Amino acid sequence: MRNRRRRTSSVEGLRLAIDCMPVATREAMLRGVRENERIIVGAYVDELGGVCPMLAAHRSGGRTDFLSFAKSWDRFTRAGGRTRQASERELRILTAQLQDSLAGDSGLELDEAIRDHRALVAEGRRRGDGRARRGRRVPDAGDPSGEIRARRLLRPRWIIGGDNSASSPDRGFVSPVAAPG
Repeated sequence: MRNRRRRTSSVEGLRLAIDCMPVATREAMLRGVRENERIIVGAYVDELGGVCPMLAAHRSGGRTDFLSFAKSWDRFTRAGGRTRQASERELRILTAQLQDSLAGDSGLELDEAIRDHRALVAEGRRRGDGRARRGRRVPDAGDPSGEIRARRLLRPRWIIGGDNSASSPDRGFVSPVAAPG
């Protein structure tokens, strides 16, 4: 049985791309779409001063390049390689999707996780925690404390490239490493 890829509507694809963007980029895109008088589809910019939503976000402070948004925006608007001004309906849907995505934000953003991590590292440095400063690893309790013994696994000569004939009497194992001496 073949795996079938579930087809998503163009609106669902646009929403998924919006949800994957950082919060700051979504906020900047919403500002940019509202402030620019000419939002276009099918290109990054046009001769008449129109910009795509991603460039509008970039100009409004959202410094993220997000190719999947551009592809989903063009798929949603059915640009087909033609550059044109976005319709009022397309802009209303984009704005509604951005607002809904920002309103439904769970707060579990990567930006916040990075910020929390940096705060914890800085706190460890202020406390004088030597591990954070020197970058030394703390031994894990799961590590073995005794001696570790390793032995080389020997391979049959015929696998290494020796004689592969069935009549060969010597089918013993030979080390791939030459013996010292």
